[in-house]
Order: sequence, then structure tokens, then C-alpha cells
Amino acid sequence: MGLLSGLMGNASEVDNDDLEELLANTLIDGETVQKAYKVIRDMFIFTNKRLIIIDKQGVTGSKVEMLSIAYSKITKFSKESAGHFDLDAELKIWVGSDPTPISKDFKAGDNINEVYRIISQFAL
Repeated sequence: MGLLSGLMGNASEVDNDDLEELLANTLIDGETVQKAYKVIRDMFIFTNKRLIIIDKQGVTGSKVEMLSIAYSKITKFSKESAGHFDLDAELKIWVGSDPTPISKDFKAGDNINEVYRIISQFAL
């Protein structure tokens, strides 16, 4: 991913080989990564069993939250942008009966579409 692309928040596909060390103690037997996308420091990892959202926090990104969501628990999801010229977009995912969605911001509205399509493929 180029520097300008990263600064603009473009979602770029991550090579599965780059995820092996990161997910070495996370994936279970028979679980494989299908697709992975990086937006700035955050990642959306789609396996054959669940969605893993990695949120790097703090200035250095040394604190990492790894959120695991079973596809069957996703009750609804949405994307919001103001159109083609809007540089901000938001992805929301509702899990179970929790009324508060998981919300992730994207800096380039068009790039949210690939992540949204993949969630649609696995969650529906």
C-alpha cells in the first residue's frame, strides 16, 4: 500500500502470508483466512468462520484490540457516505441484541464498498 493511499484511508487487500504471525495464536483448527483488508492501522479479516477486526490504538499502535464476531451473530450492517465526492464513510455492524453498533470510519467513501460486499457475502 502506498503512503498516499494509506493516508487517505484506502482499504487495501492484505496478503494472507503477512497474517500468519499475527493470527498464529488466534485461528482454530480448520479455520482459514478468506480475505483481509487494511484501513490505515485497522484490519478486517474474513475467515471461513468469523470476522476479526483488529484495532491498533494509541500513538505507537502498540496496544491492539482483536474483536472476533461470528457471522451468525451479525444481525445487520450498514454503510453511510454522502456520495462519490465524500471522503468520509462509516461502516456499522450490529451484533446480537446489542443496540449499539460497532462503528468504523473510512476516509475514502468508495473503498468501503469492498469490505461491505465481503460482509454481505459471509453474513447473509
